[in-house]
Amino acid sequence: MLKALLFDLDGTLAETDSVHHPTWAELLKPHGYDVDWAFFQERMSGRLNPDIVTELLPNLSEEEGLAMVEAKEADFRERAAALEPLPGLIDFVEWGRERGLEMALVTNAPRENVLAVLRSLALDEAFDPIILADDVGVAKPDPAPYAAALDALGVEAGEALAFEDSPSGIASSIGAGIPTVGVASTQEPGLLGRLGVVLVVHDFTDPGLRPFVEAS
Repeated sequence: MLKALLFDLDGTLAETDSVHHPTWAELLKPHGYDVDWAFFQERMSGRLNPDIVTELLPNLSEEEGLAMVEAKEADFRERAAALEPLPGLIDFVEWGRERGLEMALVTNAPRENVLAVLRSLALDEAFDPIILADDVGVAKPDPAPYAAALDALGVEAGEALAFEDSPSGIASSIGAGIPTVGVASTQEPGLLGRLGVVLVVHDFTDPGLRPFVEAS
């Protein structure tokens, strides 16, 4: 019996790559990088900021790298006020809540970003628990963040359903044993389908989504 819905943040609740991309492009241009959309998707989307900086700018000192990460996140939070929820998200969350389903958030994003995005989407109090990779100590694609969410909720993997948009996130949730819905907001549906998801939707208005959840 389904007891909980577990959501990723970036690309699942809102299409945030359109905010992350220009922020990174502006920061990295002085360092000789032309961060077009393809480069961003291949090298940056869904990854932790420190890992991105270490890979692309290995000559920066630890202090310089930290300063770049902080500048990037501050810029992102300013832009986040313009974010909109994916179509159908708000109604779907309310629909799930009416059915007594627990709602958790599992994300690699830093806490300040999470709070900024949830405020902009009017979802400040929608999720409990909120599981951060920073708190777990390891990030997606490792299964640990999703395993931590299951522990916090007191449910088994088969009693949960995860929503993810990225290959790394899907690897994390499936690695924790959780059936996963692929949200094709940032990736091609065919790619998500090949990663082992149980269903692919474009957004939360998909006519097959609620019947699938009810049957789970």
